[in-house]
Amino acid sequence: MIALLRAGATDPAARDLTDDAAVLDLGDHFLVLTHDMIVEGIHYLAEDAPSDVAWKLLAVNLSDLAAKGAEPNGVLLGYMLGDDEWDRAFAEGLKSALSAFGVPLLGGDTVSSIPGAPRTLGLTAIGRCRVSPPSRSGAREGDHIWITGTIGDAGAGLAVRRGELKGSRALTERYLNPRPRLEAGQRLAPLVSAMMDVSDGLLIDSQRLAQASGCAVAIALESVPLSQAYLEARGDSRDARLAACTAGDDYELLFAAPPQAAAEILALADEIGIPCSRIGLVGRGTGVTVLDRGATVPLPDRLGFEHRA
Repeated sequence: MIALLRAGATDPAARDLTDDAAVLDLGDHFLVLTHDMIVEGIHYLAEDAPSDVAWKLLAVNLSDLAAKGAEPNGVLLGYMLGDDEWDRAFAEGLKSALSAFGVPLLGGDTVSSIPGAPRTLGLTAIGRCRVSPPSRSGAREGDHIWITGTIGDAGAGLAVRRGELKGSRALTERYLNPRPRLEAGQRLAPLVSAMMDVSDGLLIDSQRLAQASGCAVAIALESVPLSQAYLEARGDSRDARLAACTAGDDYELLFAAPPQAAAEILALADEIGIPCSRIGLVGRGTGVTVLDRGATVPLPDRLGFEHRA
């Protein structure tokens, strides 16, 4: 479907529909626009609180702005009306989320729904930045691959919510209330060659970065950062690490940067209090490779979340 849509996405701002957001060059600054949707039963559970759904809808869109180093300026909401109590709780939750991120609601649209149909909600986020927003396609041979924060917590949190895993509240919080790395994205943008957010899984999104950049990405499994809460719930086996790397909803920043930027990246991470871990290398070839202490690991059948027709 995306390949079909590219026929109409001819403006340079569309970035060939291969990036996290559209980028309009307005001369003295860049306007960044993104639109993400979430669907009941696919992106969130029917029993999730409306306030958590509102937070997630906003956060996943702001994460796309973070991946472009953009400062949010406002959002537009596309909302499917349901029962009054749920709608009211969602509106209150969205108000709180907007306040937490300092982002205004600028408008949008509401539509009626068929009773019993899964809720489908959309949001457009608008931001801007002074420096050229990094794309997914700028990684070059010799660049290092980095990740902010920790990986796998949200996927484990979803398993906890489903009763499939015993784990702490810290994991379910990462699933219910993701934290877009807005400050990190803005500060990292001038230092990186390529950047995107991890929404569908570290491995599948690394593959997308490699494909967009026309190169290969090798991920060192032992270097992927895992939280203490994740380690306590799943352990530190190879399978546990692969599970973390194929889980979605992390909304951390995945980026490539030249080796000489390493010291500045680490200093920045210390300054803003968000760890940045070097987890791989960009090389010649195509696709993604996983290494475990130097030994090649067979790729799992599923690299991450993908929508299916």
